[in-house]
Amino acid sequence: MNKIKLLAALAAAMSPSVLHASEINGADTAWIMTSTALVLFMTIPGLSMFYAGLVRSKNVLSVFMQCFALTCLMSLLWFGVGYTMAFGSPGVEQGKWLGDFGNIFFAAMTIDSVNGTIPSTLFATFQMTFAIITPALIVGGFAERMKFSAMLIFSSIWLLVVYAPVCHWVWGGGWLGQMGLQDFAGGTVVHITAAVAAIVAAMVMGNRKGYGTTPMTPHNLTMTVTGAGMLWVGWFGFNGGSAVAADGSASMAMLVTHLSAAAGALAWMAMEWIRHGKPSALGIVTGMVAGLGTITPASGSVGPAAAVVIGLSAGVVCYFATNFIKNKLKIDDSLDVFPVHGVGGILGTFFAGIFASTELGIFSGNGFSDGITSMGGQVSVQVIGIVATFAYTAVVSWGLLKLVDAMVGLRVDSDEETEGLDIVLHDERGYDL
Repeated sequence: MNKIKLLAALAAAMSPSVLHASEINGADTAWIMTSTALVLFMTIPGLSMFYAGLVRSKNVLSVFMQCFALTCLMSLLWFGVGYTMAFGSPGVEQGKWLGDFGNIFFAAMTIDSVNGTIPSTLFATFQMTFAIITPALIVGGFAERMKFSAMLIFSSIWLLVVYAPVCHWVWGGGWLGQMGLQDFAGGTVVHITAAVAAIVAAMVMGNRKGYGTTPMTPHNLTMTVTGAGMLWVGWFGFNGGSAVAADGSASMAMLVTHLSAAAGALAWMAMEWIRHGKPSALGIVTGMVAGLGTITPASGSVGPAAAVVIGLSAGVVCYFATNFIKNKLKIDDSLDVFPVHGVGGILGTFFAGIFASTELGIFSGNGFSDGITSMGGQVSVQVIGIVATFAYTAVVSWGLLKLVDAMVGLRVDSDEETEGLDIVLHDERGYDL
């Protein structure tokens, strides 16, 4: 049984009235506890520092504030209703579209309830960290111009009407998981949803004031590179923890994650060196993130050699996608969320269908999903997953942005944008030199 179907079966079938703490595996539990901490580490401080260094100094605190506030708010929403919408309650057969509401406020969990070989509370907490980082990724699309109140309202509703349903489709027993979609750690659930929402937000809100005519260079690349290092380390929990066990699948996921990140970083660096004459620190860390995002959906499906190919492809394809969106389409996706995470998530989800094959020599993976017997069959399922996630996220995110704009307004005014969000929205400065 492939890992996605295993997760869905565990989430739907395990009843706390039957399973008890004596069945908990200590090694699995310790590893998922570590992975949970690592994924949270990716958001605060990893993603926070990565993003904050990329904006101008007058907006550095606004980015930290957005990521920190989202961590708090998404945690409570996941506890209240998000988790049950995604995974439902134990012992209840789940529908194709949404989980049942029997686990609101974790009502179906006790200290003794178990999900597979780990406590149910730990599984819910691990999934909570994914629900935290996904809306935080969207911040990069509207950085330096969205109202803090608008960001909170949009992100809260988005978690419940976009993230939770898509999570259920793929991991909670929904229709994509039933079809056999291979998305080990979030190519569709995390990266495509966040990236599509980010670029839709960028288009609905419009470009930053002076975009294309005024330099908007990163104010602190040292901070960005430091955050990038934290992302790389944290990603081992993101992908390795998605095995939900301390086993060979987890160790392979960690290996392919690292190799893809390294290959993506070097590929992006090489493209800059060839085309512009000098490699940049920003380029190499962006390529690393592209490699990480692209291997994410395939990290449970492919082997080491395929991971290198995926990482190299990510570095090159995401590099050109970034230039195309910025220079040709003139869309101000402020921190390149869509060309890095979106294009990477799409590419990785597609490649998972190819390299899952066991007949590719050194590039062989772990096999197709149950009931799928050919590469064409697996790839077709992957494409359906990509298209469905993309289309649903785009339409719902657009509608939400229009709703929030009518409620409180999405964007600060021109003078406030010039002054900077740190002072205007938070009455603080990032630096007092």
